[in-house]
Amino acid sequence: MSNLNARNIKCAQDQSMYSYGLTDDDDDDDDDDDDGDDSDAMNPLDLITALFHCADPFLQQEMVSKMSMCQFAVPLLLPNCDTQQSTLMLWAMRDLVKNYKPYSSSGDGAFVEGRIVEMEIPMVSFVRAGESSLPKSQTLNELLSNPSQSNKPFIHRNMECGDVARRISDGLVEVTWYLPCGNKNIDVFTQPVAVANLRGDSRSFEAQVSFLCQTSAAVFIFSDELDVDLSPFNRERKAEVFLVTNSQGTNYNVKKLKETCRKHNFMETHVVVRKKQNESEFVKMLRGIVENNLVKTNMCDLAAVAEQTNIFVDENSPESNNGKRNAEGITEMVNNVVKFKEEQVPLHGSMWKKISQLEKERYRMKEANKGQDIEQYKSSLKEQEQELRKKQQQRDLSDAMAKFIAGISQPATERLFFLKWLKIQLDRLTRHQLASLRQQYRDCCSTNQQNKEQIKSLDEQISNCSLGPEHFFRELGQLYECACSLPQHDPAREQVQHLPALCAQMLLDGFPVELVDGDASNIPMKWISAVLTQLHGLVDSKSRILVLSVLGVQSTGKSTLLNTMFGVQFAVSSGRCTRGAFMLLMKVSEDLRAELGCDFIMVIDTEGLKSPELAALDTSYEHDNELATLVIGLSDITIINVAMENNTEMKDILQIAVHAFLRMKEVGKKPRCVFVHQNVSDMSAHDKNMRDRNKLVEQLNEMTQAAAKMEKKVSNTKFTDVMKYDPDKDSYYIPGLWNGTPPMAPVNTGYSEAVYELKKSLISLLKSDDVKSNDATEFLKWTESLWNAVKYENFIFNFRNSLVADAYSDLCTQYNSWEWSFQSEMNTWLVCKETMISNFGVAEKNVQISQLQTTLREVLGEASVKLHEEQKKILQNLEQYFKQKNNNVALVEKYRQDFVNSASSLRQDTECSVRQCLNQAAEIRKEMEKVNTIKKKQTDTIEKKVLELIKRCRESKTDLSEYDLNREFDKMWGDIMSELSKFQLQPTDVYQDAAYLLKGNLSAKGGGVAEMLSKVDLRTSGQVQDYVSRHLGQAVADEIKTGDGGVNYNTRTNFQFAVLKQLLHEKSIEKYKEYTTSYETFVKDWIKQQVIQRMSASGQMPALEKKLLSEIVLKINHTITSSAGNVDIKVFIQTFCSDLKYQLVIPKDALDTFLILINAKTDLFANNLTEFMKEMKESLEQEFNSRTSSKNITERIEQLPSKPHDLLFSSLCGCGRQCPFCKTPCDAGGGNHTIHHAKMHRPEAFSRRKWHDSNKLVTDICTTAVISECRFKSSATNGEWRHYKEYRAIYPDWDIAGDASYEASAYWKYVLKEFNQELANAYNAKPADIPGGWKKLTKQDALTGLKKSFNMK
Repeated sequence: MSNLNARNIKCAQDQSMYSYGLTDDDDDDDDDDDDGDDSDAMNPLDLITALFHCADPFLQQEMVSKMSMCQFAVPLLLPNCDTQQSTLMLWAMRDLVKNYKPYSSSGDGAFVEGRIVEMEIPMVSFVRAGESSLPKSQTLNELLSNPSQSNKPFIHRNMECGDVARRISDGLVEVTWYLPCGNKNIDVFTQPVAVANLRGDSRSFEAQVSFLCQTSAAVFIFSDELDVDLSPFNRERKAEVFLVTNSQGTNYNVKKLKETCRKHNFMETHVVVRKKQNESEFVKMLRGIVENNLVKTNMCDLAAVAEQTNIFVDENSPESNNGKRNAEGITEMVNNVVKFKEEQVPLHGSMWKKISQLEKERYRMKEANKGQDIEQYKSSLKEQEQELRKKQQQRDLSDAMAKFIAGISQPATERLFFLKWLKIQLDRLTRHQLASLRQQYRDCCSTNQQNKEQIKSLDEQISNCSLGPEHFFRELGQLYECACSLPQHDPAREQVQHLPALCAQMLLDGFPVELVDGDASNIPMKWISAVLTQLHGLVDSKSRILVLSVLGVQSTGKSTLLNTMFGVQFAVSSGRCTRGAFMLLMKVSEDLRAELGCDFIMVIDTEGLKSPELAALDTSYEHDNELATLVIGLSDITIINVAMENNTEMKDILQIAVHAFLRMKEVGKKPRCVFVHQNVSDMSAHDKNMRDRNKLVEQLNEMTQAAAKMEKKVSNTKFTDVMKYDPDKDSYYIPGLWNGTPPMAPVNTGYSEAVYELKKSLISLLKSDDVKSNDATEFLKWTESLWNAVKYENFIFNFRNSLVADAYSDLCTQYNSWEWSFQSEMNTWLVCKETMISNFGVAEKNVQISQLQTTLREVLGEASVKLHEEQKKILQNLEQYFKQKNNNVALVEKYRQDFVNSASSLRQDTECSVRQCLNQAAEIRKEMEKVNTIKKKQTDTIEKKVLELIKRCRESKTDLSEYDLNREFDKMWGDIMSELSKFQLQPTDVYQDAAYLLKGNLSAKGGGVAEMLSKVDLRTSGQVQDYVSRHLGQAVADEIKTGDGGVNYNTRTNFQFAVLKQLLHEKSIEKYKEYTTSYETFVKDWIKQQVIQRMSASGQMPALEKKLLSEIVLKINHTITSSAGNVDIKVFIQTFCSDLKYQLVIPKDALDTFLILINAKTDLFANNLTEFMKEMKESLEQEFNSRTSSKNITERIEQLPSKPHDLLFSSLCGCGRQCPFCKTPCDAGGGNHTIHHAKMHRPEAFSRRKWHDSNKLVTDICTTAVISECRFKSSATNGEWRHYKEYRAIYPDWDIAGDASYEASAYWKYVLKEFNQELANAYNAKPADIPGGWKKLTKQDALTGLKKSFNMK
């Protein structure tokens, strides 16, 4: 920040700096160098001296630059009070660039621009010898000022703290420059002049005096001591020496003054006496003397004089010398800038520009001929790019680039010196050549007969004449990009792998790095990607970034604004505007990181919009649109910079900016913007311009409507619909940078203060919750995706964006887990309720079947409540998801309603299914009641006969043999069967069971009935196995989703990836045909086979069965324990059945049998039943363990009432819609989305499309076609030809993401290439004409393309 008030310092003091009334200490001394009282106050010169001693060489340069902008004098010789040695601050002044216009009577004088230390400028010096009543420094300020512009380059005693005693700054030599503007009425001097000022008594600083006498055109000695020793000024002097004294001084004596002149051989004409004249006349006299003694000298020559006078030169350090030597090794090669660039940095020249053009054409397909195979055309473009890359690869590393790489590979300090020296030397070279070319251009334009061709040639040469470090870094980028197209382990590729780390380190050191190549209008994405990846690693992944950028018309002070605000060093120079976009990192201090939520603030400076150089080109608007969209899309806050107070100029950029903001809003990125109005002189501009701000809002609204119409987003009618904007709070008015007429105008204090206020506001905005940081890798993904989108003629931004894809995939994963929990919970609830309905009236007393309908209504009511609760859980999870402080969540905000709708649809579909299942269960229970009535009659008859037989056998006095028992039973059974009507009942081995019952009863004579009945229980009914079967399907599906490989079933995208990956490995044309023609049938079978495969591995199916078995056995044992006690056996059984009514379906006839036959004690029955459960569990576990073969698992799954593959399919199949062109299935998340889309489309050959004329399969892919000029016709168009670009008018519910990348659909390209003939035979067509690029694809390319399309790591 440059501030004219920076020298006005006040230190804390114990005593007041001011006194009131008269004291004995009020003696006044007029000398500007007098010592003041010894207090805690600090003289500004001491502060400056101390700061320069504490600063490193690069900070010293920055300090000198800021001081010079304020027109402050800067240190020329810096004293060291400890060593008594001074330092020539030549390096500190190296970066000062000044321009001026010398006075010319003809008025055609040209501006001169250059580094101040390299200019031929005369220097005059002013010193004090002894006491002087003339205020030297104050006089110098008047000498350099005119009535309309008063500068104060030198601090004097009448300035704040100027009268405080100096402690370390005596011996300091300051220098300032007067530079004319070419206007005689304003200029103090018609030629430039440097003015040096020695602080302190010159008699104490012999080295400084000797140095000034040898380097100055004139030396002025201020002194009242007429016997002053002038001999030091006569030794080896090259300067004209003048003695300046005051006739009003107490020691003034003309005679004594003449004696002194004779003694030192001093010309009396060189004695300047201030008589009774006023200060203005005295200063005017001094100016005249100075003007007559201007002998030019180059400040670079001062170094040799300094060494002779034992003065150290700051740039003579080993690091500086090494850096300078390395830089000179490059600049010595530069004779002609254009030729040097062609020979030494050729890769980023015409070849890179041509590659950029081909790449852009691949994204826009403007030149494709109608009827041309679009994929063939795209492949040919890629082949041309590859040929150009090969040409680049054939170029050897140039000598200049080898030296540049060596230079930036040096240790940190030496690297910084190298880059600074390189910049300095290249600036000098290019400035010289530019000056020559511009003079030729002026001469050519001034002639009456203008040579248009020559003017055009000169114009092109001027444009190409720039050369700076950025060109070498561009070449580094192209070296890396070229190498990346080589095989992985190619030596040439490995040789450049260290380059991104070097550039990343420079980014950390505060150097601007080019993001957008301003000449090629392209981003070398592989290079930028590698640099940011290295940056992320260098800071141990602590790379959270917030981005601030600036946009505006060319030459409106954008770079200066950023430099002033943040103390950065974007290139600023008249006539050399920023090209492209540069990014610079500012490290955030530890104490602010938590507050800002970031580790770095990235500042992006851009080239000006509406550039005159591009205005004549047809693509100028397109270029500006691309740049604005990119920069606004990357930024968290964008400064829209406008010069002048009115809004007229704003119209040129507002239209561009509004388009960009609208596009960002559509993808969930919501950057903030502030409008900065520069060069506003009126301090009340903010209040007075309320009307203009209202007009601005009206213009923004109009432009928003127009942009929304063009972008087909007509719902946006106001600028505030697009972004948060308050015209009062987000508008800033900044006065002009200069306070007066340059080059002698200092920085306007109001400018610095206004910029500081703007900075505070921007920091506050960055702290707000609306702004979220991304780390370097996320910023990189966003940059890559955004730039790919920008390259389309019509902005296409969707799932090609990996960050959006990541965010959408994460949302889908989360939603699928919520959806699965919903379905799993409802399935479990439904099974319980179905079981309860099946048990209705079985164990309860006095319950009529007619009451089932009432129970059903209650259960249906419970279902509605349960469904509402589960839906509410999903919606709450969704709400929480979008509330999380994750910047990427905003990217999928526009899909939120789709998932809300999907939750509602899921609830409705599940409700229909649940109602149907419950109604079916109730109907089955009603029918079972009828069956039970019939069975009851039959059972009663059988029981009566059996009891009669038992009674007869018991009354027999002899034991019956086995044969007798069987004979009696057969006779009885024959009689029963002859009496009963024949009904079709469930097959039961009644004979076996009854025989077993009779035999056991007779042998025990009525004992052990309880034990016998317990064995008849659950074993024969199979209810435990039924429980396992009814819950096993859901358990298997849960295991598939949550176990190893479960990620394949998290989302439809992951599922599609898994299917396609397996198909690639199997490489079966029959399976590919089934997948592309009968998708649902194929994936159902695929899921089933995966389930079988998973369940067959490592005994997973038995493990799940045993887990469910343990659950129900535990429940039964708990029920037995809790129900047993001093209760009747019938009560026990009824309680037992009632407690298990939600788990086990208990047949009524079985229960009735217990209640009739049981004649045992409850505790004995319970114990036997518990023992039986243990035996039954062991038996069933053995049975489960025996069924592990694939055949057994297949049969088991097929028999399950709820089949796991059906459950999985229902959550993964999606909406079932297919792309209208290539028939790729939709993989959008949720079940009720409004727009269909797919990650990866395929050649239309897979949808059986073929060319009418040739009958060849079509290779066109719809993702390419929708960005081309190609046309299609179908039944939906009524047979009329329509452009693919207009497909949304025909298929409004499909969003086909245009993708011009060569890797797009590489998977399906490979498949078509491999099975071209087989597909042709299957579809009764001729094989497709495979593009040349496709023929080179390998299986690995296909897999890589598949991973990229589905955003898999």
